[in-house]
Amino acid sequence: MKLEFLAEGSRLDVEMAQQGNMTRSRAATLIKDGCVFVNGKKADKPSLKADPGSTILVELPEIKESEAQPENIPLQILYQDRDIAVVVKPCGMVVHPAAGNADGTLVNALLYHLDSLSGIGGEMRPGIVHRLDKDTSGLMLVAKNDAAHVNLSQQLADRKMEKHYRAVVFGKMKDESGVIEAPIARSKTDRKKMAVDKEGRYALTEWKLLSQMADRALLDVHIITGRTHQIRVHMHSIGHPVLGDVIYGHKHLPKADRLMLHAYSLAFNHPVTGERMQFTAPCEFSGE
Repeated sequence: MKLEFLAEGSRLDVEMAQQGNMTRSRAATLIKDGCVFVNGKKADKPSLKADPGSTILVELPEIKESEAQPENIPLQILYQDRDIAVVVKPCGMVVHPAAGNADGTLVNALLYHLDSLSGIGGEMRPGIVHRLDKDTSGLMLVAKNDAAHVNLSQQLADRKMEKHYRAVVFGKMKDESGVIEAPIARSKTDRKKMAVDKEGRYALTEWKLLSQMADRALLDVHIITGRTHQIRVHMHSIGHPVLGDVIYGHKHLPKADRLMLHAYSLAFNHPVTGERMQFTAPCEFSGE
């Protein structure tokens, strides 16, 4: 299957997303995989701006059937219609099947409980619009068709989706609220970790104190951007790591039986009706 169009002079991944009804991340993957040609020459980067009128040819690989199998795993579904579903991921559940986690994932549960999922990521029916770390619990938005997936992914990119978390962090907060504006990149010393790095991608986090205890604080955390491990990295960077964080915490943290981070609220525009929708999922460690 092929997609062919004339360039308008914008970024290649942006034009592909618009012309091919796909997400920018999907477009970037196709470019990196050598599937995109500009005037017959293979494109090498998503940021390329082809001259207006250039011929863009995209060789779309066939969507492969997901290897994930439906599993009857209990799953809390807060809402669903023909286009979307809003579910609550429990702590400890991996989102996508991968090496070492072939089953028992959120995708396995979704395949069982929902009648359809989008195939926008190159596999039939994955449905995942955004992700949560394995040990983070809370709200996740699922697309049930490709058009919904594209629309919701664009809302994420345009920062029209609002996500708030509950986090229990170490120590006493000096202020009632704060803003952390610090770029994040993969750690240069440990490739499994992320770190604040002036050469990294822009990242912005807002937090508000909900309650202060002797050695810990409960925060409402609003992420403006969505970088990998953003809350965990940012809170660690200001000396208040999230309790239960075995990656970014330290040995002197008070004991916690899980990562004390929960995706508490989510607001977005319905991809078809445009209606503003908001959902909350009570947090087990905040007393709500």
